[in-house]
Amino acid sequence: MGRRAVLAGLTNGVLAQPWRGVVVHAADLLKLPTRAQAALLAVGQPAALSGATSLALHGLSAVDESEIHVTVPYARRVGSRRGLVVHRAEFQLSDVVELDGLAAFSLELALADYLCDGEKRTAFAAVEEAMHGLVPSHREVLRANVRGRLVDRRDRRGIHRAQMLLSLATGGAESPSEGILRLIVVEAGFPVPETQYVITTIDGRKLYVLDLAWPELRIAMEYDGFAAHEERLGYDAERDARMAGRGWITIRASAADLRDSTRLLAELRAAFRQRSAQLA
Repeated sequence: MGRRAVLAGLTNGVLAQPWRGVVVHAADLLKLPTRAQAALLAVGQPAALSGATSLALHGLSAVDESEIHVTVPYARRVGSRRGLVVHRAEFQLSDVVELDGLAAFSLELALADYLCDGEKRTAFAAVEEAMHGLVPSHREVLRANVRGRLVDRRDRRGIHRAQMLLSLATGGAESPSEGILRLIVVEAGFPVPETQYVITTIDGRKLYVLDLAWPELRIAMEYDGFAAHEERLGYDAERDARMAGRGWITIRASAADLRDSTRLLAELRAAFRQRSAQLA
């Protein structure tokens, strides 16, 4: 384009400069692959996209992709800057895959790193999402591969937390929010619930699928997204009444309960007390 055209583009907003030395079309600045490629150009080689950025490029929606994460070898002296987080770690060519033409950590390595140093609830939601939809054998292969990455990890910080989260993951959550909800109740001291528990009719036909369930106590927990709350309120009330007729207590959770779980956990404790008294 030439220096003059580039400067004119930056002035009139057609072009943008996310980091020094890198210019992109402003219209593409919100696209993850564009920002990821710009980050690799700004940092230089050798480098690979890692952490939340790698997971997002692998298709996981649970992670926050507002910042770009890049890992470089320890010997490189490259600093982080606004919107670009630079990590240092030794890695091999075999650790790197090509996603949208970009060098990024493999899914197993990115998950292992994020389970150790990412935000805990988001990390659990990410590994749940990665396992979701896999047949049981493939799910266990993924778990074993991530566990192997944890064992080989040079930085031992966060290893115990990562192993706990990895062991808890089942891939049963239908959304990142459902995965976070499961983690909340387990961390509060409740038994690990079953996910996607099927309620059938007397002749074996599928009637309902419960997000979380403690079948031995007939306690269920359902996550209501915004659409469900606004558009399915009547249906959900009727369903809860039918479940009550079958002896089930249904507790409903919303996005607000993920931010402050006080009300939710109080209801769950009350349900456990009620059922424990009845069993006694």
